[in-house]
Amino acid sequence: MEKQEDKSVIQQQETGVHGFPLLETIQSPADLRRLPVERLPELCTEIRRFLVKELAANPGHFASSMGAVELTVALHYVFDTPYDRLVWDVGHQAYGHKLLTGRRDKFHTNRTFGGISGFPSPEESEYDTFTAGHASNSISAALGFAIASHLKKEDPERHVVAVVGDASISGGLAFEGINNVANNPNNLLIVLNDNDMSIDHNVGALNSYLTHIHTSKSYNAFRFATYKAMKKLGLVNDRRRGIITRFSNSLKAVISNEQNIFEGLNIRYFGPFDGHDVIRLVKVLNDIKNMTGPRILHLRTVKGKGYQPAEQDPACWHAPGKFDPETGQRHVDSNKLKYQDVFGQELLKLAEQNEDVVAITAAMPTGTSVSTMLDKLPERVFDVGISEGHAVTFAGGLAKEGMRPVVAIYSSFLQRGYDHIIHDVAIQKLPVIFAIDRAGLVGEDGVTHHGLFDIAYMRSVPGMIIAAPRDNEYLRSLMLTAYHYKEGPFAIRYPRGASKLPDTETPGKVLPIGKGEKLHDGDRIALLALGPMVEIALSAADKLAEEGISASVYDMIYAKPLDTDILSELTSRNIPIVTLEDGTIVGGLGSAVDDYVTGVETTSKVHKIGVKDNFVTHGSIAQLQQLCGMDVDSVVKTVRDIIRDSKANSSVE
Repeated sequence: MEKQEDKSVIQQQETGVHGFPLLETIQSPADLRRLPVERLPELCTEIRRFLVKELAANPGHFASSMGAVELTVALHYVFDTPYDRLVWDVGHQAYGHKLLTGRRDKFHTNRTFGGISGFPSPEESEYDTFTAGHASNSISAALGFAIASHLKKEDPERHVVAVVGDASISGGLAFEGINNVANNPNNLLIVLNDNDMSIDHNVGALNSYLTHIHTSKSYNAFRFATYKAMKKLGLVNDRRRGIITRFSNSLKAVISNEQNIFEGLNIRYFGPFDGHDVIRLVKVLNDIKNMTGPRILHLRTVKGKGYQPAEQDPACWHAPGKFDPETGQRHVDSNKLKYQDVFGQELLKLAEQNEDVVAITAAMPTGTSVSTMLDKLPERVFDVGISEGHAVTFAGGLAKEGMRPVVAIYSSFLQRGYDHIIHDVAIQKLPVIFAIDRAGLVGEDGVTHHGLFDIAYMRSVPGMIIAAPRDNEYLRSLMLTAYHYKEGPFAIRYPRGASKLPDTETPGKVLPIGKGEKLHDGDRIALLALGPMVEIALSAADKLAEEGISASVYDMIYAKPLDTDILSELTSRNIPIVTLEDGTIVGGLGSAVDDYVTGVETTSKVHKIGVKDNFVTHGSIAQLQQLCGMDVDSVVKTVRDIIRDSKANSSVE
């Protein structure tokens, strides 16, 4: 029967009509498992060609998925997914997984509004076992899966596999997970996908260690065979297995003069193996599949494998945007300076003028443009890897000794360092500058990457200054202001992409703390905006003026401390106030203004425009602004409704 099914699959692939004859036959991993193992290299080639074709026109995370094709195919071929659980870390590498799990025909909608997510999402598929988007969580989550299966006495007990990259495994949460794996009975398999890259090149001692680690293949085979024989004879059982493992690990360390960090934690280590030899991978996975106890399989892969431009420059091809699949020429959407580029330029300028300035980033020197300073002043730039909590506390130590650290981290990733911000910086009033990149809606990366919570989580920290520039000029000024402010931490949040307001390239100037600016005069309603929402407020005011509604527009500049002079003036005039922010309205700028207004005598009411109390999907920023009621037309409608309601209330009174 099995041979007939294999023949049927082969016959189907010969009649493929879209250039991917084998891939077209696979609607689920069950179809994949009917293929003879000899056909898997051919399938891997087709998956790569499919990804190149699709991602050239509809951009996404390219190099990571190209490098994980054989691993993905082998895992679904050996394990009975979705009953067996695959837990992906970050999810940058999961495009091949999506193609094999029923989403090939929808893949053209990847990362588009209403389409499939660019990351694993349990809401999207039963094959996506856990939300992935931030690094280092797969081991902890997978351990939960494995122990839950054991406690529920599931029959058969599920196989659980955590797939983690060499950058992700350096994160603190991954270390915590590994430590717990070693101290609880479980059969978790950890697959370490080692490509010597995160987004930029990996850093740190663990990366150096992984580069040199090796284990004798014959030793592993001998030890496994010995263990099975002793177990069959009743000389050892699973409960006593750890004793044998520790003894054999010690023996191996003496013989090879090499310590293995994983086996030192009683986690059996296998590898490293060539992660692009899919037939060998299938054999290895089958060999270790039913072993008891935690195991780690170390695979060496190449990021961007199979596409020469990506192999040569994997950092740029992490998420390259649109490109010509034949030449590898990448398309540039705009020549305007991005906020991150302005930040990088000003950071270097500050550092050149002030020897106490140092920069810290968490595996994102290129993404944050800290690389600009790294190129010129490498001894004062520190890439700590995927360790946001450490980045913050490290900055605290530097600041305590008189340095002026600038911590550049994406908004959604800085969430992981929140306790460190409070305990290791704010309590001691240390002058750490937080450059919060990708604040607000980030677009196609979606729910795990939107920077919607930084105003709210920073605003609750005593002594924290929170500012947002409306354009490049104000980013320059706020960086200079932050450097000159020495009384505590100072956070500057700015969005992804380029400022839509003109760049005057005016040199920065020191701004007064907690003071906003009136940009448009009006007497019917006040629009109080922050950061990129200032441009939307100005455009809305112009449209409202055409309807005879006179609106004043203020750039608040600071979410904390608020400009109470502006608020005092508006509440004394008893006019409606509308706040506009690119983040959650729960605890954000609008909440801060509302707190002030409720404490004074006024008939002014505060109306908040921003992200409501929910998570936001993926799509273009324009689409998501419209979805959240934050675009110009939505603001105009909101103001129109407020004016109408206020007139109705006045007539009733």
